[in-house]
Amino acid sequence: MRLHRRMLLSAAAAGAAALAVGTRGAAAEDITRAERSVGKPDAKVTVNEFFSLTCSHCAAFARETYPLVKKDLIDTGKVRWVFHDYPLDQVALMAAMVAHYLPVDRYEPFIDALFNTQDRWAFNRGANPTEELWKMAALAGMSRATFDKAINDNDLKAWILKEQQADQDKWKIDSTPSFVIDGKKYAGEMSYDEFRKLIPDA
Repeated sequence: MRLHRRMLLSAAAAGAAALAVGTRGAAAEDITRAERSVGKPDAKVTVNEFFSLTCSHCAAFARETYPLVKKDLIDTGKVRWVFHDYPLDQVALMAAMVAHYLPVDRYEPFIDALFNTQDRWAFNRGANPTEELWKMAALAGMSRATFDKAINDNDLKAWILKEQQADQDKWKIDSTPSFVIDGKKYAGEMSYDEFRKLIPDA
């Protein structure tokens, strides 16, 4: 999905206006800022994925390609996968905030569930996206009090936007999904065979 520069600039302004705290390597006691990743810490290859939870191309990659990547490359110890939130709209930002309020080990299953039900909570014109997202969070074991706290956490919102801007500045991200592998950026929804070719010695 192509990004709209005006949207990115307004998001960056919102992040700058709020009190941003932490970095991707934030203190361990703050789980909302903890790195979300899967795979062996000492894997030879690290893949950084930049995605938006309302991006249909990201959802297609998550449904069709990522399960094979997980089985053949991550679970076998060849690849460590780092998730980077790159919300393209306010609904995606809200979903990312909720995901960060879950325990670290529930993050990957939750975003997988969100991608698999994207039409239900993100694009259902007859429904309230906040309430649909709450239903998904409840299934993941989150209380309504925690959900409400998550979607109203302005510090977390500012932090996510600050990290997004930093990633854009560093890697020149201009579409989602994008991937950085061994310092090189790749973009677009890919089949498993296409993606595997990007992994050295896979």
